[in-house]
Amino acid sequence: MKIYLDCCCLQRPFDDKSQPRIAVEAEAILVVLALCESGHLKLISSDALLLEINQIPDQIRKEDTLEILRLAEKTVELTPEVETLARNFKDYGIKTFDALHLAFASFSKIDYFCTCDDKFMRKAKRLENLNTNVVYPTELVMELDI
Repeated sequence: MKIYLDCCCLQRPFDDKSQPRIAVEAEAILVVLALCESGHLKLISSDALLLEINQIPDQIRKEDTLEILRLAEKTVELTPEVETLARNFKDYGIKTFDALHLAFASFSKIDYFCTCDDKFMRKAKRLENLNTNVVYPTELVMELDI
């Protein structure tokens, strides 16, 4: 099963866990990453993830996030088809990086695209003909039949 974690998911384990939702999502991401390490899941990366992560101002957080991304089996490259799909998603009010991430996942037919972003989630759920399931980290863990 292939999964794509957007940048907020990749960083969730480093967030302040004093809020219950953040703590639960961080644990869910750690479970997903453990399943990637054990080979039960296949983490997929993209050019957009690398670009967004490299813009993280906190050097330690950036390095830690890049370390997680080393678990990825594959990095999908930007193509004209992905760009076109991302532009279509932006027409629905989705921000640039979110549109790119979703376009990479949908174009690559990733089983699950995971995000922690509520606004993005609401917009993504309204899209038709996606070739990926958009879920929160906790939903992803619940969906896994492992």
